[in-house]
Amino acid sequence: MDLLADVLAVSGVRGTVASRVEAGELWGLWLPALPGAAFHAVTAGIAWLRVPGRAPLRLMPGDVVLLPTGSEHSLSSGPDVISRPCDRIAAEQARAEGGVLRLGTGPVQTHVLCAGYEHDPAISTQVLALLPEVVHIRADNGGTCLDDTVRLLARELAHPQLATAVVLDSLVDILLVQLLRVWLATGPAEVAGTWLGVLGDPVATDALTALHREPARAWTTASLAAEIAVSRATLARRFPAAVGQTPGAYLTRWRMDLAARRLRDTDDPLDAVARSVGYSSVYAFSHAFSRVRDEPPGRYRTTSRRAPRPGPCSAGDHSPAGATPTA
Repeated sequence: MDLLADVLAVSGVRGTVASRVEAGELWGLWLPALPGAAFHAVTAGIAWLRVPGRAPLRLMPGDVVLLPTGSEHSLSSGPDVISRPCDRIAAEQARAEGGVLRLGTGPVQTHVLCAGYEHDPAISTQVLALLPEVVHIRADNGGTCLDDTVRLLARELAHPQLATAVVLDSLVDILLVQLLRVWLATGPAEVAGTWLGVLGDPVATDALTALHREPARAWTTASLAAEIAVSRATLARRFPAAVGQTPGAYLTRWRMDLAARRLRDTDDPLDAVARSVGYSSVYAFSHAFSRVRDEPPGRYRTTSRRAPRPGPCSAGDHSPAGATPTA
């Protein structure tokens, strides 16, 4: 089992191309805070990324940058160029027609693909929330597959064909996984004590894989240690150091994530949902669910269906009216 793939699939992380930007001289695009994550790939030219409280960051051709929490930011032709809110109507029209958002004056010098990532709010185990505010992967990252995908993006943008929008959205999904691979290979300190820290510890990885493979199994520390052929003491030491919580605590949260999605998306009776995540009685399941989610499963089923599901995140069509430009 691929742990990262499993968590991304269950948490419903999906990428959607928001805007294809072609820019000339003296341009600046301000983007407000997003409900999901923002992603930009520079396929030609140079762009400057500015995030409040951080130094301007120059993005070169082939560079990709992810803002996992969707922080307010701007893209521009220079670090001191004034950035203004996006033309919402023009951005929506360009996206609907498969066109581009044209910025600046003079010949086109810079091409940027702007995308967004949304995740399922029912799932508490989220990868994007564990990342730093800005993840920047340079084009000279060592010739990884990320380079090839960015080049595919550039070619698809330069020569749109049938179903280009579908191809672009698929490539954006691939880019996220490849970006995570490259970033994790650098051994970032930010992953220590988080879910991502598991990927650097073989004992924790094996344990988590077993839990994900059979979440309904009646696991104990002893049975889990035996399953992965380590001592209980080793498991009890290594798992919390990598994940930030005990195997039992993690399993309970993951079970409640799976149950929450099933409660919202199906009409299965509570006893069936309870059994699917390892509880032999509705009472025990309800108690555990209420403790983790702060409401009983029946009420959660009702309230979660009333809440609107998130749509595709757009980095080009959500500027509020009257937004103030940033310098």
